[in-house]
Amino acid sequence: MAIRDWPQGEGPREKLLQRGAAVLSDAELLAVLLRNGAVGMDAVDLARRLLVEFGGLRALFSASKQQVCRLQGLGPVKYAQLQASAELARRLAGESLQRGQVLTSPDLTRNYLRQQLADRAYEVFAVLLLDSQHRVIQFVELFRGTIDAASVYPRELVALVLDKNAAAVIVCHNHPSGVAEPSQADKRITDRLKNALATIDVPLLDHLVVGDREIVSFAERGWIG
Repeated sequence: MAIRDWPQGEGPREKLLQRGAAVLSDAELLAVLLRNGAVGMDAVDLARRLLVEFGGLRALFSASKQQVCRLQGLGPVKYAQLQASAELARRLAGESLQRGQVLTSPDLTRNYLRQQLADRAYEVFAVLLLDSQHRVIQFVELFRGTIDAASVYPRELVALVLDKNAAAVIVCHNHPSGVAEPSQADKRITDRLKNALATIDVPLLDHLVVGDREIVSFAERGWIG
């Protein structure tokens, strides 16, 4: 049975309009995004299949175009719909940490970085630039790809800090594996960046590693010093 043939008020879109989005299940919310199903499946059935196939929303939204489009009922259009909704969620989260906001709460910083980085299927190395009062100047993604001591160039960070007139820095990156425990390469990168910033008298306040369930802080572990 297609969703349009469901009893009035039972379709996910109608439920959302009448009772609010919070009452919908993950599959029903996903069905609203997908709009229609596939041969032999309505949108809700297709959504349920996707959640089972990928193991949840996070894995689905971080999956590649190739991984998504290989499944029956999906193609570039539906992949684009999923990616657009994920990017909107990241941008909405980004509004919680606007230029001029003081970083008074570690939880605020963690929540922001989790929204920005936790669902990426690839590694992203980024920096939070702060002024002398630890107010946000800008969040900048420096590069994407495998992160090791050879791929992070301290001079690029120093140039960015000077260009934006930043007075303090927090660096961060994600682990697509979901495990936030820092590697030895992460520690070497941190030391190199800290030493480079010291030449222009700008402190590195922290290096945060983002995983699925945890964000590890170098400062909290006493590794910044």
